[in-house]
Amino acid sequence: MSAKCLVVDDSTTIRKVIGRMFEKMDFEVREAENGQVALESCLISMPEVIMLDWNMPVMSGIDFLRELRKTPGGDAPKVILCTTENEFEAIQTAMSEGANEYIMKPFNEEIIKEKLEIVGVL
Repeated sequence: MSAKCLVVDDSTTIRKVIGRMFEKMDFEVREAENGQVALESCLISMPEVIMLDWNMPVMSGIDFLRELRKTPGGDAPKVILCTTENEFEAIQTAMSEGANEYIMKPFNEEIIKEKLEIVGVL
């Protein structure tokens, strides 16, 4: 059975690009355009990996992360925060709120693979 990945980003294009990278690695991919939709998706079926954008409308990445980690089973997914934020404080906040890793945009398939190895998914 394929591992599941939830790609959470308000950009359709970015979701599709990241989704294709994960499909090449044999992940089953789902998408969500904001944190609220992502949370609803996780309540239905918890993924193994979540690629999470920082800045989104409705519910931001950090707000989603806080809610996810309070949800039963929400401590299980490996969350990789995707951000253009290069402020140490923003990254530190995400890590302290439960992100397993972070990745700076733009990134490529090799960088994603490295991060997945770091969090123990590959």
